[in-house]
Amino acid sequence: MKLSWFSNLKGDTLSGIVVALALIPEAIAFSIIAGVDPKVGLYASFAICVIIAFAGGRSGMISAATGAMALLMVTLVKEHGLQYLLAATLLTGVFQILAGYLRLAELMRFVSRSVVTGFVNALAILIFMAQLPELTGVTWHVYAMTAAGLAIIYGFPYLPVVGKLLPSPLVCILALTAVYMLTGMEIRSVGDMGELPDSLPVFLWPEVPLNLETLMIILPYSLMLAVVGLLESMMTATIVDDLTDTKSDKNRECKGQGIANIGAGLIGGMAGCAMIGQSVINIKSGGRRRLSTLIAGVALLLMVVFLSDWVSQIPMAALVAVMIMVSIGTFSWESIRDLSKHPMSTNVVMLATVAVTVGTHNLAIGVFVGVLIAAMNFANKVGNILYIGSDEAEEGSRRIYTVVGQVFFASSERFAEAFDFKETVQKVTIDLSRAHFWDITAVQTLDRVVIKFRREGTEVELIGLNEASATIVDRYAVHDDPEAVEKLMGGH
Repeated sequence: MKLSWFSNLKGDTLSGIVVALALIPEAIAFSIIAGVDPKVGLYASFAICVIIAFAGGRSGMISAATGAMALLMVTLVKEHGLQYLLAATLLTGVFQILAGYLRLAELMRFVSRSVVTGFVNALAILIFMAQLPELTGVTWHVYAMTAAGLAIIYGFPYLPVVGKLLPSPLVCILALTAVYMLTGMEIRSVGDMGELPDSLPVFLWPEVPLNLETLMIILPYSLMLAVVGLLESMMTATIVDDLTDTKSDKNRECKGQGIANIGAGLIGGMAGCAMIGQSVINIKSGGRRRLSTLIAGVALLLMVVFLSDWVSQIPMAALVAVMIMVSIGTFSWESIRDLSKHPMSTNVVMLATVAVTVGTHNLAIGVFVGVLIAAMNFANKVGNILYIGSDEAEEGSRRIYTVVGQVFFASSERFAEAFDFKETVQKVTIDLSRAHFWDITAVQTLDRVVIKFRREGTEVELIGLNEASATIVDRYAVHDDPEAVEKLMGGH
């Protein structure tokens, strides 16, 4: 208990406050994207942060309302309203809890390192791009404040004595807010993003009809939200694992995300998930334990409800500087250097993940494309590792083929093309002791090879099948069934 909560008291407390300050404008912005009142995103961020601190599977990771989830809600809110969004949020949580119990997080092992790197780089680019509206068409004061913020963030840690007392992002926010309030310069502040709530959240059951029609409306949105939320959360957990050199319980995280979304929906909040940007802020500000996540959620609510007059004075330039720091720190600069070292196939996977994610602004699509290309590359490589040798025996009356490698859908054509069906021999022996048959395509190809030899009057003998290959061949092969042979070869 002490290790997971209170072993890093100062670091977790200060980092949680920094995260809370950075969460406020983002939660408001994501609410606007989804087409709902700012308090929907703020209440959601509070609830998700607090609940995930107890129920999540990764300490130090921040979860709240996110842009990726907000984009999926736009149509539902526009066509059916907030109450249906709250109902969809509850169902999203149920799906995520089920995913945890079904151990679907184990699927993350099929996501290659190059996909993770591409995902991280794309997210860093998107975080930076999200700051551009705050830096476009503004006065020189904004650029000066942003530059000063970056100078504080990167320079403060090097100051003797005081450099280690406070996280530099917190110093940046406090210093620039003081300058803004003292000078009265006309630049955007958090208060310009939207009205902050003036009351604590209350229990709110969605006011929708409890019938099949409602389920059919919210079901597709809930499924998409559950998938995207879990995907982004699992990727974030992997990144935080690397940053902290610790391991997370991803199946517990799935359940935790589900419980957190149900909690958010019951107090009028939108669905959310883990946030890579905020999690990086937390880690780089010294947050390591669950306490940092809890403080981030509690501080967020206290600030927007009881300290709104002060919070609204935070200049957006200060938060832009913090997010640019996150963007720079998130991007894997080593991946650029490694482009000349890594195989082309690895580079293609990474760059495709980046391009699709940035182009669509959809992290799920980007990761899906990356995984798909990586799988195709792997199948192609394994498919090429197939050798078929040929030897004569018994004075030319018998030919022995030795198959070495993996036979499946990607290599089956090479397997079939390796045999000489026109050679005049009495018997062909196919030695499969060093081969493995993986799928139906491989078995059907073996059927065709055997049948073609027999049609040329050649006796065929299969030897050496391992137990797994023999099982699939015995179950699905048809070369010893005359009726099935005619059906299979009818068009050939």
